[in-house]
Amino acid sequence: MRNCIIAQSGGPTVAINASLAGVLKENENTHYFDNIYGSLNGITGVINDRLINLSEKVKESPSFLEKLKVTPAMYLGSCRYKLPDPNEDRAVYESIAKYFEKKEIDTFFYIGGNDSMDTVYKLSLFFKETGSPVKAIGIPKTIDNDLTCTDHTPGFGSAAKYIATTVREICHDTSIYPVKSVTIVEIMGRDAGWLTAAAALSRTDYYSLPQHIYLPEVAFSMNAFIEDVKKAMEKSNSVVVAISEGIRDEKGNYISAGESSEDTFGHSQLSGAGKALEYAVKDALGVKVRSIEINLPQRCASHLASLTDLDESMMLGAKAVGLSAEGLTGVMATVNRVSDDPYKAETSYADINDIANRVKNVPREWINAEGNDVTEDIVAYLRPLIQGEPKIDFVDGVPEYLPVVLSE
Repeated sequence: MRNCIIAQSGGPTVAINASLAGVLKENENTHYFDNIYGSLNGITGVINDRLINLSEKVKESPSFLEKLKVTPAMYLGSCRYKLPDPNEDRAVYESIAKYFEKKEIDTFFYIGGNDSMDTVYKLSLFFKETGSPVKAIGIPKTIDNDLTCTDHTPGFGSAAKYIATTVREICHDTSIYPVKSVTIVEIMGRDAGWLTAAAALSRTDYYSLPQHIYLPEVAFSMNAFIEDVKKAMEKSNSVVVAISEGIRDEKGNYISAGESSEDTFGHSQLSGAGKALEYAVKDALGVKVRSIEINLPQRCASHLASLTDLDESMMLGAKAVGLSAEGLTGVMATVNRVSDDPYKAETSYADINDIANRVKNVPREWINAEGNDVTEDIVAYLRPLIQGEPKIDFVDGVPEYLPVVLSE
């Protein structure tokens, strides 16, 4: 038999289940795989023998795929497990290879971000070196939009739509009182400021808020920031600024209200950049200040999903099945932008070695000279990605989604 295993890893997004649905739907059309197994909690489901048969799920319910497409988070659960270097510890790889042989696995699909692509890279390298016929293929996902070799990543468009909408609503709220106030909106983005840049989409012809946007690509100066706020306050009672959680000073130190720790991949776990700036503004200017950390909603708000994002995510899932049928391994499905207006994009693929453990930053020319705002070029890049709204079923006034699968 020709079977495959698909897993999800890293941080959730609104669109990651759409990519899973894309794989399943494409296989319904092509019948390339006899069985598609879902690995629970990422690659650890393979290691711990925790699989479910997704092909049976599709057969059991005609509405399964449509519901899966709009369900937030990860249907199969997630993990943050880092595979060891295959040159230093081969035991786990040999165990995975035996397991794949037992299950008659032809392809392993991994939907995730940078760290997940590291797993795809290591597995494909091991399989090639040992002569295994198993293919390892990556399907991108991350609200950070920081994967190389692809125009943008599934999940980012929906998160950007949420940020643009939420910041616009915040700007309306903060503008109603005739008193001086500063609102600092902290947005996810440890190394790249793509998502924070989406705050620019909230601006209208009647509100030029937020006045300033700060990304981690440019060194952050506290003194310059205070001056920026002071000048903005001379023109408006309400000052709103958007910042990335990962802003750093010229020495590379995070602007944070507390000490940072590291996850299993060595990434800093940040604490309160917005709160640190709130205290600084309050001390320097003595005005009303609040900081808002948007936090989890920016990656799970399916009620504000971008239809463009979900449709492209399904396309990438389908593309991954096609890549397997072509016999490719050690690659990731990608999106290539053909045009902005009208917006058009195509799917392709890239070598996983050019993606794993790399970061795509916002181009410096898309940030203004002062480093406190973004240019119209990035607005033109962002706007097509947030278009359209999916149909979501509501029951008793709230959205109806599929539950996360926690066990077989």
